[in-house]
Amino acid sequence: MLLTSQRLRFWCVTAAAVLVATGTAALGLWQLGRADQKLALQSAIQTQAGQTLLNAQTLAALPNKLDAVHRPASLTGVWLPEHTVFLDNRSMLGKTGFMVVTPLVLEGSGQVIVVQRGWVMRDFSNRTNLPKVTTPPGRVTIRGRIAPPPSKLYAFKGADEGRIRQNIDIQDFSRETGLVLLAGVSVLQLDPASDGLLRDWARPNVGVEKHYGYAFQWFALCALVLGLYIWFQLIRPLRNTPRDATSS
Repeated sequence: MLLTSQRLRFWCVTAAAVLVATGTAALGLWQLGRADQKLALQSAIQTQAGQTLLNAQTLAALPNKLDAVHRPASLTGVWLPEHTVFLDNRSMLGKTGFMVVTPLVLEGSGQVIVVQRGWVMRDFSNRTNLPKVTTPPGRVTIRGRIAPPPSKLYAFKGADEGRIRQNIDIQDFSRETGLVLLAGVSVLQLDPASDGLLRDWARPNVGVEKHYGYAFQWFALCALVLGLYIWFQLIRPLRNTPRDATSS
């Protein structure tokens, strides 16, 4: 009876060890697969960044504007400062402030694109006191990179309205302003700091290292489970078995 109980315990532990080891190994392989996907994305970003400059006419003529994401651009147009919005709780150089977003009417097409113009410090004593940002009138040319729309932060209902808001949704902003905005894209302005704005943007980071770190953790856990199983279920019982019992 005791022998049967020991065998049952042995096989239960074995099944659990195999299950955990298989699961952790699969998760490690999945993280490596995610890393490969991110490497492919990183390569695509670098390829896009190496392409020729887009101008306003070329961008407007593209049938799918998403194909232009991460491409460098030199766009000529006219600012619409009356539709400038300030996205709150955005960080740059370790400080919290506003990201300034202004639509730009592209020359030659009349199409409008949202431009992430830069970052400015906020007035912490009076949140509604907007910082002074100079918007040049008339025809301007900006240098930048085609990018997805500004990232979204968690916001309560009603926080995405007014001059100061948490997020901007291109479709909602288009309906709000009556402007026909290019959907799915914006411009990250890369000109030297000017107009009271900073433009120390972070480089695109797809987070490959994170997936390698997670994969290492899963594989390490798999190795630990297998090591503990081998020690406690195989090696240790043999070491504790009396010699006369093994010889007989």
